[in-house]
Amino acid sequence: MTTIRVKDGEPAESFIKRFKKAYEKAGTLSELRKREHYEKPSVRKKKKALAAKKRAVKKLRKNF
Repeated sequence: MTTIRVKDGEPAESFIKRFKKAYEKAGTLSELRKREHYEKPSVRKKKKALAAKKRAVKKLRKNF
């Protein structure tokens, strides 16, 4: 659970911005999206392999 302490006299925009940053860093939203729908292990493995392939191609393109 992400918690932040609000300082005395701190504007609302400031602590909301800190909360959003902490929430994103904790990976809560991405975890929620990942668990939203069940994915078979074979499908998960295929997606992971495809992502690795894309990263490799991108890295290869970057070197040229």
